[in-house]
Amino acid sequence: MSWRRFIAVLLKEFRQVRRDRLTFGMMVGVPILQLVLFGFAINGDVRQLPLAVHDADRSIFSRSLVAALETSQYFRVVRHISGAPEGDALLARGEVQFVLSLPADFSRKLVRGERPVILLAADATDPAATGNALAVVEAVAARAIGRDLAGPLASLRPAPLPFELRPQRRYNPEGLTRYNIVPGLMGVILTMTMIMMTALAITRERERGTMENLLATPVSPLEVMTGKIVPYIVIGYVQVAVILIAARLLFDVPMVGSLWLLSAVLVLYIAANLAIGFTFSTIARNQLQAMQLTFFFFLPSILLSGFMFPFRGMPGWAQAIGELLPITHFLRIVRGIMLKGNGLVDILPQVWPIALFMLLAGAVALLRFRQTLD
Repeated sequence: MSWRRFIAVLLKEFRQVRRDRLTFGMMVGVPILQLVLFGFAINGDVRQLPLAVHDADRSIFSRSLVAALETSQYFRVVRHISGAPEGDALLARGEVQFVLSLPADFSRKLVRGERPVILLAADATDPAATGNALAVVEAVAARAIGRDLAGPLASLRPAPLPFELRPQRRYNPEGLTRYNIVPGLMGVILTMTMIMMTALAITRERERGTMENLLATPVSPLEVMTGKIVPYIVIGYVQVAVILIAARLLFDVPMVGSLWLLSAVLVLYIAANLAIGFTFSTIARNQLQAMQLTFFFFLPSILLSGFMFPFRGMPGWAQAIGELLPITHFLRIVRGIMLKGNGLVDILPQVWPIALFMLLAGAVALLRFRQTLD
């Protein structure tokens, strides 16, 4: 072995890495991205969960109870509602995580020792987001009411509790994680495969020189884009069909909502991911770079979308980034349709961000592809 030749090859490789700026950036950027996301954004102990309160009693006991829940840091009162239908609608749209209902005769029954019932409805589609809060709510409520049971009411303090707390885990009563994970896999698999296949397919044509054959034809950039995207839309629907069949037969995940509505939303989501893949193909100079760009986009998508970790457990800046990703809104849509039976009105707040992202990504892809052709 010649050390001179070895050093020559070694220096050549270092120069090659330095010239490949995209690969060098990925080698530095991916570890930093992982450190930031796992170190700051991922949080399993979810706090400040949005709570809607229906207080029909409006007594000192009910106010103390609501204040104690907020003080516990697990709950954050975001709205006072007028009745159960309004709370059901908020839970279905995912605007709140909990709805607390206090009856009109709560204080009267409490002082009489009749153990009034408190209802706490929870959106349990993600058991990890509600588990800790439900575990502490009874103890927090007992301490709050206990402080007000003074003087002649002190005899009501000993066990059993002077009230009955009835938690209702909506949409996932048994707290099964597969109800949350399996529908979410639909968005994760589509994101990974649609972006990667599109980016690799276009980059591969450029590497093999077949893109030059397209340049010699009268086909416009828009026609090339749509012609290459449509086959992958069909592939995406095949993947979704396989996931839905497996979800029903293997994992017994319910399908409460409309399959037709889910199919319509899928067009937007698949097109948005294909537009991203098309854009990456115009940036990458080879298939390795296309894979690197796909992974760089896929990592924050899976971590900041609420698929693996509760979305509301992340800090504000991480939630802001997550709201920009189409997979975040698609996961809410697919879980809402499958588990809650959401209709078009319920999912519209999540549909328009995906449509806007698709239009912007498509415009960027078309512009860069035109420049590439020129």
